[in-house]
Amino acid sequence: MTTAFEGGAAKSAVRALLLGRRRDRSGAERTAAATATSAALLQGLAGAGTVAAYVPDEIEPGYGRLPADVTRLGARVLLPVVPSEGHELAWAVHTGRLTPGRFGLLEPVGPRLAPAALGTADVVVLPALAVSHDGVRLGRGGGYYDRALRHARPDAVLVALLFDDELVGELPAEPHDRRVTAVVTPSGGWQALPTGD
Repeated sequence: MTTAFEGGAAKSAVRALLLGRRRDRSGAERTAAATATSAALLQGLAGAGTVAAYVPDEIEPGYGRLPADVTRLGARVLLPVVPSEGHELAWAVHTGRLTPGRFGLLEPVGPRLAPAALGTADVVVLPALAVSHDGVRLGRGGGYYDRALRHARPDAVLVALLFDDELVGELPAEPHDRRVTAVVTPSGGWQALPTGD
């Protein structure tokens, strides 16, 4: 069994490696990945009434396509708002307008919703640096989504966007980790994962 300290140290090392790989990807590879990832994601989201998504940064899959593509579904789209202090994400309905927020991340303009608003989402689209075949998600280490996912419905679909080589055999897990139920990759499309639930 991995202790929290060992898990945290292992995750930090994996994060550094994966972030380096993402920075090294060419613009053409990122653009192609964004197009393919967005198309597969939209197919998987068909029929969702409320989708919680995010605005990818320039090295993340989906950059330049999300959340705009998701709005084409006609679903209510929630986007995260990083608070000026603390670590609990607020949410706002995406109206098409974005503004720089904390850490330079783009966030929606408009009224803020409480953290519990995530509980209205049928699908939560998550950022990730990697996901294991059994659904363990590796984020950037701030813990914002670990805290946010406490508010997600038990039956909500949790889907992470990845590059092809970021769906891996195993990742260090900690007791608070909530496993994702699917991933979307450029080549593999939407892939359901066994979560053991």
